[in-house]
Amino acid sequence: MDLFTSSPLAPDVARWAETLAELSRQGSAVIPKLLDAQACEALIALYPQAQHFRSRVVMQRHGFGQGEYQYFSYPLPQTVARLRNTLYPPLVGLANAWNEAMGIAVRYPEEHADFLARCHQAGQQQPTPLLLQYGAGDYNSLHQDLYGEHVFPLQVAVLLSRPGEDFTGGEFVLTEQRPRMQSRAEVVPLTQGDAVVFAVHHRPVQGTRGFYRVNMRHGVSTLRSGHRHTLGIIFHDAQ
Repeated sequence: MDLFTSSPLAPDVARWAETLAELSRQGSAVIPKLLDAQACEALIALYPQAQHFRSRVVMQRHGFGQGEYQYFSYPLPQTVARLRNTLYPPLVGLANAWNEAMGIAVRYPEEHADFLARCHQAGQQQPTPLLLQYGAGDYNSLHQDLYGEHVFPLQVAVLLSRPGEDFTGGEFVLTEQRPRMQSRAEVVPLTQGDAVVFAVHHRPVQGTRGFYRVNMRHGVSTLRSGHRHTLGIIFHDAQ
């Protein structure tokens, strides 16, 4: 696991500055090789082990697409908990800046544990990190991961499988809807272990009369062959 540095508690300032700048420009940014191949395979191997999960969702039963995913239960696996706790602090400053720009009064504490305490006090006590599994013909419809009143505006997805080897197709897709404009789609290229950080719901964009809100959605295009696994890191918990 890289996490930009040998010490996960002190990420490299220059690399994070570049990532945050890209997030501000595009609403998403790629962190290359956040996890190594061994860590990816270890996470994939958890999928059939029911004791690690609180619930399983078959997407087509709910109109979410085709494929399935499982939400982890507490306590989270060590790698998942470490990623959640380590990625939150470098992102919280941007999250607060976005809310300020959009005229939203909510501010987020510096430590993830303090934000989770806020969620839990409001009844959002169910963990939201998840593993997603797709086969040939599967896809994930464009959506937003909103689970209650308290929403952290950024989340992370880590591709665990090898594109071109384990699967074909299945690209990560973002769409952006600006006021009075057609939606803009972006395909984010990822290799095994790469993470994409992206806006959960909306983000601010500078206009001629100040900032306005852009609505964001994300999904996965149809797999043409093979199997694809993804780790999703969502920082707020669910009701």
